[in-house]
Amino acid sequence: MFIIDDKPYPCCTSVTMRFIGGKWKAVILIHLVDGAKRYNELRKLIPTITERTLSLQLKQLEEDNIIDRKVFTEKPPLMVEYALTDFGKTLLPVLKEIANWGNVAVDRSKKIRKKAS
Repeated sequence: MFIIDDKPYPCCTSVTMRFIGGKWKAVILIHLVDGAKRYNELRKLIPTITERTLSLQLKQLEEDNIIDRKVFTEKPPLMVEYALTDFGKTLLPVLKEIANWGNVAVDRSKKIRKKAS
């Protein structure tokens, strides 16, 4: 049993899912694999996420030391970039395997269909 913020987690898998679980965290992280992104870049890359949800997820990932938020104040307008921390980069093999499994699921599942563009 593990405790994070006074909440019990029964195994290491549940601890991992606490950090990257949910609908959006892994999606955000996979977009940061190639390098730092600004908030608006992430919004464009993930058009179905709400601004509130993106802000909350970024804040949680930052609090968990998975991403770093860097504020540039040299010139207006204020610019903020998000990037993976060294700790966050340790998730890359996990994220790649999740994506690989998703590709297999798309190929095998009769329930999943690709939306026409």
